[in-house]
Amino acid sequence: MARQSFRALSRGRQLQRAGFTLMEVLLVLVILVILGSIVVPLYTGIQSGAEAKAARAQVDLLEHTIDMYRLNAKKLPSSLDDLVQRPSDLKEDRWAGPYIKDNKELLDPWDNPYKFTPNGKHNSSSYDVWSTGPDGQDGNDDDIGNWKS
Repeated sequence: MARQSFRALSRGRQLQRAGFTLMEVLLVLVILVILGSIVVPLYTGIQSGAEAKAARAQVDLLEHTIDMYRLNAKKLPSSLDDLVQRPSDLKEDRWAGPYIKDNKELLDPWDNPYKFTPNGKHNSSSYDVWSTGPDGQDGNDDDIGNWKS
């Protein structure tokens, strides 16, 4: 009988110790908050850098696409929409498009439309194509265009 009492007593203590104490749970939460405060800024920096690189690559691609349009049509497009759908003033035999599948490809990584002007402000002898950058405001230092290397 003494053996059974000892087993019951030790089993009761095991049942009491089965969960975590409040201090252990709080310690784990503090560690998770510290790790999160370190990882989140690193991730957002990496994310914004990747978006800027993607915009740069897309501006370069748009520049090449506009050049292809100019070779075929013998003129610059009046807007980026001319790369998707043939303009009404352009003869059908001069248009080898669509050069871009749809207008969704004319959005930058921040879901703002790419800008285009045939009379370049930055490229005075050519055209400008650019993204307004993460803030969506035109004319800031964060704009990504075919005039910046």
